Amino acid sequence: MTDAATEIEEEVPAKKGKLPLIIGVVLAVAGGAGGFYAVQSGLLPFGQSAGPEEAHAETAAPEGVDNGETAEDIANLAFIEMEPLVVSLRDSSSVKHLRFRAHLEVDTVNQADVEKMLPRVVDVLNSYLRALEIKDLTDPMALPKLRAQMLRRINIATGQGRVRDLLIMDFVLN
Repeated sequence: MTDAATEIEEEVPAKKGKLPLIIGVVLAVAGGAGGFYAVQSGLLPFGQSAGPEEAHAETAAPEGVDNGETAEDIANLAFIEMEPLVVSLRDSSSVKHLRFRAHLEVDTVNQADVEKMLPRVVDVLNSYLRALEIKDLTDPMALPKLRAQMLRRINIATGQGRVRDLLIMDFVLN
C-alpha cells in the first residue's frame, strides 16, 4: 500500500506543475500585446510618431534613390577626375597594392575651387588608404564604409558642401 500511495503523490505534483506554466505563458502574451497596443496608440511615449520636421526626414529618399533632382540640378553638375592612386598595403606575409581611381561630383559653381584643392584631396585620400589594413578591404561591406569615410575627409579638406559625392571608378587589390 505504501507503494501505491507514493505513486499517487508523485503524479499529483506533475499535474499541478503544468497549470502555472500555462498561466505564465498566457499572461506573457497578454502583457506583450497590451504593451504593443499602448506604444502604438500613443499611451506610452516610446513609439510616438515624429514631429513635422522629423517626419519629413523619414520620408526623404534614401541614398541612391531618385530624390527629385530636376534637369537643371543635373545640368549644373561637374565631375572632376582624380589621378589614379596606387597604395602599398602590408599584410603579415606580403605586400599588396591597392589601385584606386575616382571622380568627384561637384556643382559647377564649386568646380574651380575644388580643382584648386585637388592636391590636398589626393594627400588626404593617400594618407587614409595607406592606414588601412587588408582585413578592412576584404569585408563585403567595406566599399560603402570606405567611400563614406573618404567623402567625409574630402569634405573636410575642400570645405563642407563643395563635393557632393565620390564616385569610385577602380578599387582593385593586387
